[in-house]
Amino acid sequence: MKHPAYAFVLLLALLLAVPANGSAAATAFGSNLFQGNFARNSESSVFSEGDRVVLRLWGGNIQFDDTLTVGEDGMLNIPELGPVPVAGIAHDKLAETLKSKLAATGHQDTQVYAAPLDSRPISVFVTGGIQKPGRYSGAPSDPILNFLDKGGGIDSLRGSYRDIRLVRDGKEIARVDLYPFAQKGTLPQLRLRDGDTLVVGKRGPCVTASGAVRTASRFEFLPGKSNGAALMELTEPEPGASHATLKGTRKGAPYSTYLPLKELKNMQLEDGDSLHFVADSASNTILISVEGAVRSAAKFPVRRGATLRDVCNYIAVEPGRANIKAIYLKRPSVAAGQKKAIEDSLRRLEESALTAGANSTEESQIRAKEAEMITKFVEKAKAVEPEGIVVLNDDGKTADLTLEDGDVIVIPEKSDVVLVSGEVMVPRALVWNKKKRLNDYVTGAGGYSARADKGNVLILHQNGAVTRNEDDIIPGDRVMVLPSVRSKSMQVIKDISTVLTQIVVSTRMVLGLPSL
Repeated sequence: MKHPAYAFVLLLALLLAVPANGSAAATAFGSNLFQGNFARNSESSVFSEGDRVVLRLWGGNIQFDDTLTVGEDGMLNIPELGPVPVAGIAHDKLAETLKSKLAATGHQDTQVYAAPLDSRPISVFVTGGIQKPGRYSGAPSDPILNFLDKGGGIDSLRGSYRDIRLVRDGKEIARVDLYPFAQKGTLPQLRLRDGDTLVVGKRGPCVTASGAVRTASRFEFLPGKSNGAALMELTEPEPGASHATLKGTRKGAPYSTYLPLKELKNMQLEDGDSLHFVADSASNTILISVEGAVRSAAKFPVRRGATLRDVCNYIAVEPGRANIKAIYLKRPSVAAGQKKAIEDSLRRLEESALTAGANSTEESQIRAKEAEMITKFVEKAKAVEPEGIVVLNDDGKTADLTLEDGDVIVIPEKSDVVLVSGEVMVPRALVWNKKKRLNDYVTGAGGYSARADKGNVLILHQNGAVTRNEDDIIPGDRVMVLPSVRSKSMQVIKDISTVLTQIVVSTRMVLGLPSL
């Protein structure tokens, strides 16, 4: 086993040929907005919503002298002419536009004077997560992007593209999210005033996306909104994308998993997560897991046909804690076979209990009571889920075998104790001692209970093996004392004992037995 912190990254790259996150994924989404274009192209010479205009009309039976304001619809509503569209018209072209309008309505002799009242520039403070905080000049009609661009743009390492506040006289007037503009061109129409302050907030949780997506970048999320569905809406995975490899940190430990996009949609993402989208064919890869004394319990893909040795060379185990010699597998196909074997045994048990004859009324009542107890036991036993343990230790050597989809590689932690459980008075963990035998450990657990079958004790080893050798107890083992089965039917005793043993071997637990 190797122990590098980057072991899982190597595993993915070598076994699946999935590239590490590209350089594009490290770029903050929206950073391309600030390249100096807004700062160079101020709209200070054109009219926009909220601009005030000094307008005088005289001659040709028209007399008008007043100050008007450009409305939300971009119109200047002149009592003598009606609404006139002026949004986007240059200041020095307004009088000419109005003369044309007057001429079209039969007032070609009317004189016009039109001038912007708010033509003087304003100064706006820009601060927070900005590249060059400072005070910048512009026009009241300039969008906030102009002032942010003049400040060098948002600092993508600490500033937020989604939390920009407009503060006026110490009060928050508006809050702006730049993502709708970066995606769809939607930007709130805010009219700035002299002395306003734009505050760029702290960067929110970020998730990096790369691979088979139309937009590979680092995306910022609003608090509580960082889930797979939101990320996929931003990244727009390619039509063939089917899975994603996720790397990140959970509870202070490295975390990695590989999952279909359907599962990703409902997954909550964390700050710092990195996802690589792939178009994966089920015929080329399988999904395996690693758990136990490893640096990160994880799911990840490997090429079909990969062996245990291929994978183990890249598993980052916990140095000093991992019992590498006790490595074993949990395999779904084996678990299914164990489940079927238990169900077959239970079916035979039910048949034996329900078809047993009786020679007297008293015996018939006993059989009925026994059948009732067995039915309850069968219901309980059917609910157990075998682990499908595959023992890999073969005469001191770890067998190498081809992995199957869904395999779980388990590397137990080293232990200095022996756990005694089952039908003992006080189930407990006892310090291992090479001089101790089975009876010593049972005595340390308070001795056998009244229901114990002293001749049916199993030793469960860390590597998944199960033996009955009393002299074969080693550190980390579990001593399982099975319950005794009492019945007048030898077949019932045999069937129940078989089921109990199967359950212990397949689940590493003792199933409680009702009184028969």
